[in-house]
Amino acid sequence: MRFLDGATIDRVLSFVPLVDAIEAAHRRPPIEVTDSLMGDEHGAYLVRNAVDAGRFVGSKLITSTPSNTGRDLPVVQAVCVLFDAADGRPLAVLDGTVVTQWRTAADSALGARLLARPDVRRLLVVGAGAMSRPLVRAHLAVRPSIDQVGVWNRTTARAEQVVADLVADGVPARLVTDLDREVAAADVITACTRSSTPVIRGRLLRPGTHVDLVGGFTPTMQEADDDTVARGRLFIDGRETAFAGVGDVLVPIANGTITAADVLGDLHDLVAGRAGRRSPDEITVFKNAGGGHLDLMIMEHVLGVVDRATADHPEPD
Repeated sequence: MRFLDGATIDRVLSFVPLVDAIEAAHRRPPIEVTDSLMGDEHGAYLVRNAVDAGRFVGSKLITSTPSNTGRDLPVVQAVCVLFDAADGRPLAVLDGTVVTQWRTAADSALGARLLARPDVRRLLVVGAGAMSRPLVRAHLAVRPSIDQVGVWNRTTARAEQVVADLVADGVPARLVTDLDREVAAADVITACTRSSTPVIRGRLLRPGTHVDLVGGFTPTMQEADDDTVARGRLFIDGRETAFAGVGDVLVPIANGTITAADVLGDLHDLVAGRAGRRSPDEITVFKNAGGGHLDLMIMEHVLGVVDRATADHPEPD
């Protein structure tokens, strides 16, 4: 059994091959998933289980601790375990915090690849937590036409640090202070906050914008208001997770703004061409709810990359 730490995972992964792998996995039959959540927005423990029949079985054990922002620790931390579905052997234990970062960013990047216009230039990042940097890199990987990146956060100092880090990596990033103005000008918006009060106002969106909603993972967390999904065409990564408890989907349904039928497709539908953007002027909204099936896809890909690297460069006796 392998133990794959965060440094190893970061070393072997890159976004385009990872997004390719997730896209290919969505051409196979759906993966069976179950979730178990305890806690609330102040602290939560989540277990995500997934079975890729005849291939792999995986689980991710996750803690979410918002107060870690003051401790210089990730808010979300996790451990992943991967098994062989054929014989039950444990194959690997992986740093789930790093898996989560790659999975979350690649999930949004696949949504952008399938929904954002090919000529987008202005990316707006709402939120300056640990996911802000990977989300930028993932979007740049699938939409290299992006040449302007704005970063907004309620706490300006955190946004300034993210901008400095991105600029040091050669990304054309800048600090944003007027969120409404930038929402109205953006081609792509990726939001990863823990807000229960919407920070994106749909009435401001211009035609053709793609909105990626990442942060909300409980029924009361909502990053974009009801106008966003009323004006836009709504897609999700997976129906089981999105309908099980994410506010960006459930709140507008509860308010009567939309119905479940207004969720026009998931990643299986998008990859198969059964759903998607119909014109350059459409506003598209993608809810990144995550899920054990995506974690399992990442684990499978990581193990495959590591095994191939080991076969190409075996350790000396």
